[in-house]
Amino acid sequence: MRVTMIGAGYVGLVSGACFADFGHDVVCVDKDEAKIRKLEDGVMPIYEPGLESLVAENVKAGRLSFSGDLAASTPDADAVFIAVGTPSRRGDGFADLTYVYQAAEEIATVLDGYTVIVTKSTVPVGTGAEVEAIIKRTRPEAEFSVVSNPEFLREGAAINDFKRPDRVVVGVEDERSIAVMRELYRPLYLNETPVVFTNRSTSELIKYAANAFLATKITFINEMADICEKVGANVQEVARGIGLDGRIGGKFLHAGPGYGGSCFPKDTLALVKTAQTYDAPTKIVEAVVDINDRRKKRMADRVVAACGGSIDGKKIAVLGLTFKPNTDDMRDSPSLDIIPALQAQGAKIAAFDPAGMEEASGLLASVDYKEGPYQTLDGADAVVIITEWDEFRALDVARVKSLMKTPIMIDLRNIYGAAEMIASGVEYHSIGRPL
Repeated sequence: MRVTMIGAGYVGLVSGACFADFGHDVVCVDKDEAKIRKLEDGVMPIYEPGLESLVAENVKAGRLSFSGDLAASTPDADAVFIAVGTPSRRGDGFADLTYVYQAAEEIATVLDGYTVIVTKSTVPVGTGAEVEAIIKRTRPEAEFSVVSNPEFLREGAAINDFKRPDRVVVGVEDERSIAVMRELYRPLYLNETPVVFTNRSTSELIKYAANAFLATKITFINEMADICEKVGANVQEVARGIGLDGRIGGKFLHAGPGYGGSCFPKDTLALVKTAQTYDAPTKIVEAVVDINDRRKKRMADRVVAACGGSIDGKKIAVLGLTFKPNTDDMRDSPSLDIIPALQAQGAKIAAFDPAGMEEASGLLASVDYKEGPYQTLDGADAVVIITEWDEFRALDVARVKSLMKTPIMIDLRNIYGAAEMIASGVEYHSIGRPL
């Protein structure tokens, strides 16, 4: 089939490359000319394991191309995907649908024959209906269907998530579009992937409900970690004990500094605002948003306490800046709260992240970015692990101790064992675990 993907960002580029790998002819369209030129040169605008080779293979096969010209890329398409950003709107927290609606207007002007318009962006309930209304107003004679097909891609594992998903959700309002969506996802039918066909509103809400539930699990175990610290319990064992219950499951039960990233913060907030609009407030999700915001801000206090109550003039080494490993995404990362709070109390920050330093440099001022973890630790009064990159999991503890001015480790991801660190002469602090 012929597919046009509007937006060559994280969702659009990954989805476009994977659809091309399914055998479809895909063109990714983006208004950012510099991004298009880089993609044509094989340079990826994001860090995602496996994406560069997947793009290169499908470009070479002639199934994937890039363009800045929507008019030239859309008329022959069987399906046009809207995969543009929907950030939180400044001032009120609602999802900003400006780019989605602009895309709808532009699509309407170039439609030629029956086309399925697919909203891949994460959008509130009712967005699909508005996209349909915009196209009808612009081109009353156009033949089209508007479908909701939310993405469930984890940064760092997006290609596998697209090709081997837990499920595919498709929201439709007519029978004609179902055949197109079935053909697009035909390879997944062969793999017996569950494909959930429902109406548009349900599909739109499924995405928000899923992210809100996962964010709730993270926030829940973080609160259990706080209790563990008061009573001498071990949060990792609590998580295992409850996670073995099939009704609960063990995923997203890892205590830490709070969730961040491109999805959970904005999607939980958007769901809260949507629910309030429809006079159906989600008190649980409201609490999750508030608790997570406060938790990230409190993490700096842990560092100060571990350093004896003052960090004025001290060098604090920070390992990990992105909100999670295997991505360069800094959006709502806990580091954006922790580092400025440490600096406000007089700390000098040295930091290293395997992929996020370029992005971080535009967001965090007065940080001494280093070339590796050991360079970061040299002469430090304490080290804070914010992101659990694999290369931080097996540090040479003897070398760590010899490099640091005072061997104090604040492990906000619980990637080390307390006994191991203490035996090595490192003063060790973690989340929700007794020493």
